[in-house]
Amino acid sequence: MTQIRFSRRDLLKASTVVAAGAFSTRVRAAAEPITPALVDAAKKEGKVAFYTAMDLPIAEKFGKTFEAKYPGITVRVERSGAERVFQRIAQEMESRIYACDVVNTADGAHMIVWTRNAWLAPHLPEEVAQHYPAQYYDPDGLWLTTRVWLSSLGYNTDLVKAQDAPRSFADLLDPKWMGKMVKGHPAYSGTIMTGTFQIVRELGWGYLEKLAKQKVMQVQSSTDPPKKLALGERAVMADGNDYNLIQLKEAGQPVEVVYPAEGTPVVVGPSAVFKSAPNPNAARLFQSWLHSLEAQQLLVDFARQHSVHPLVKEKPGARKLDEIKLWKDDPAGVEKTGEEIKARYAQIFKV
Repeated sequence: MTQIRFSRRDLLKASTVVAAGAFSTRVRAAAEPITPALVDAAKKEGKVAFYTAMDLPIAEKFGKTFEAKYPGITVRVERSGAERVFQRIAQEMESRIYACDVVNTADGAHMIVWTRNAWLAPHLPEEVAQHYPAQYYDPDGLWLTTRVWLSSLGYNTDLVKAQDAPRSFADLLDPKWMGKMVKGHPAYSGTIMTGTFQIVRELGWGYLEKLAKQKVMQVQSSTDPPKKLALGERAVMADGNDYNLIQLKEAGQPVEVVYPAEGTPVVVGPSAVFKSAPNPNAARLFQSWLHSLEAQQLLVDFARQHSVHPLVKEKPGARKLDEIKLWKDDPAGVEKTGEEIKARYAQIFKV
């Protein structure tokens, strides 16, 4: 089992290079600034459709902030689990329904597929080219790293004492947690798909087979387990995401984040503009703004996720990525084994 500590800068290097490597023969795209002409063209279109796996309050916060900055452009948020977003886009493309302008996914493997299909439009925002380390975006700007978060464990502090809380994946196999846990499903959530891939890689399918015997409540999105904890419907979270737990804790809810001793799955959420975007100028403007310092600081302060924009400032007291033992993200590995993961997971958990 590999247990390696990564810095924030190193975190995505291996995975994004793998994803970009298949398309490394392309020439690096020229950076595009936000110009008055682009803003005017976007305002003439008047709208942008944003398909995303972000938690809905976060996506809507981005949308409303963008609308306030650029009056006259409406953001239509279409939120679902990343795997459902992926399926919907495939269905729309097959039916020649071109409705999506910008997409943000919780499964980096999707960018590999969409790039291979030649569905993505090149757009490299000037601020990304100026500030982002090169491993965090495609050379042609076909995709950009928008956000990073972790698929952690967690518990309800009213139901579990701190000294009794699980501190590792192995601890979840203790019989005392039978019928008291909740977790997401990889067929719906990109976060859970990515996390499941990393768990299988590090711990093996045998671990999940043992976990399935613990009578675990199955939900869909990675946003659901934190909510179940806060409501007291389950005592322990076997996976999900850490940012919702952080938000809930800051709001006074009885929840606590646990980063497992073996290592914590890392999730990378890239965004892209589609060639078939019905509002191409608004799409480019929104994509540029989404990766600006303003939006990325909002990601950290409001969404409680991590940004790869080097000028973003962490909130005081926030846990930094290089303080946590992390597992590597691997979009290419997920793309290769995703269907197998869904099928075997469904068989093991009977869902």
